[in-house]
Amino acid sequence: MKRHFRVWRGDASGGDLTEFDVEVNEGEVVLDIIHRLQATQAPDLACRWNCKAGKCGSCSMEINGKPRLGCMTRMSTFTEDETITITPLRTFPVIRDLVTDVSFNYEKARETPAFAPPVGVAPGEYRMQQIDVERSQEFRKCIECFLCQNTCHVVRDHEENKEAFSGPRYFIRAAELDMHPLDARGDRKEYAQSSQGLGYCNITKCCTEVCPEHIKITDNAIIPMKERVVDRRYDPLVWLGRKIFRRDELEGTESMAPTGSTGVTGVAAGVPLSSARLPEGPPVGADGHMDVAELAAPIQGGPSPFGEDVTFPLPPEEIVYTHPSTDKR
Repeated sequence: MKRHFRVWRGDASGGDLTEFDVEVNEGEVVLDIIHRLQATQAPDLACRWNCKAGKCGSCSMEINGKPRLGCMTRMSTFTEDETITITPLRTFPVIRDLVTDVSFNYEKARETPAFAPPVGVAPGEYRMQQIDVERSQEFRKCIECFLCQNTCHVVRDHEENKEAFSGPRYFIRAAELDMHPLDARGDRKEYAQSSQGLGYCNITKCCTEVCPEHIKITDNAIIPMKERVVDRRYDPLVWLGRKIFRRDELEGTESMAPTGSTGVTGVAAGVPLSSARLPEGPPVGADGHMDVAELAAPIQGGPSPFGEDVTFPLPPEEIVYTHPSTDKR
């Protein structure tokens, strides 16, 4: 039975959708149709593929507007009268037809600090229990199809973000290494925040929805990394340290990012602390005491403990508060 297809044809200079009627047999996938199209009607149609088993991630494309693997999208999922539209990944520059330039992802891979072996343990002597790797093992299933990178609106809709944003593929890499029981680096989450653009992600879960390996990218990698960054940002000990030490002293002793870590194929230079926003505590008055509202509110920035019909600042006579006496009796 013949089915109607619309396939994008063109290159970096431009292109358009071309109509085709192609024979479809039972049990076939979209990649089969592309191969038949190449063999019968469009021998110059460019398409990247390799394993045809959903494990190489090469045949990434957009089918009816959704990022998918051509080899894992069965024709039986479409109705018989439905027109199937096949286009290249929209986030990356088109080379020709369905082939895009995904070098952006490999550049980000080089910038990601690699696994740091534990000090004093030689290769071959690493020992881990299964319970130690259960959380991060899920991320090893990634086939680098870059569908998550393609669907992420932070880079898809904003070209200017590409320099500062690594994307979900490398957030799960950072999370995997952060959870690795033998990784010697202790600043994975800080690096993700300061150098990989973790803060740009607003957890819409679009990356999780298109992952062919069903990795819970948002719930199991990005959100935990965000939570750890926040834990450090609002850690009372860090806040206290900022009250005791001057900013320049902290900048000389702390580092939010690596300064010379070896990446996948090179050296990933770090970002100095001065470029990252440091943890800040609540404001303290000239007398060294916090504002009454800060002390009385159970959650900073939450509902007012005085009620919603009260205006601030409160008159002094309405404030019932006595600072602990420093006299010892």
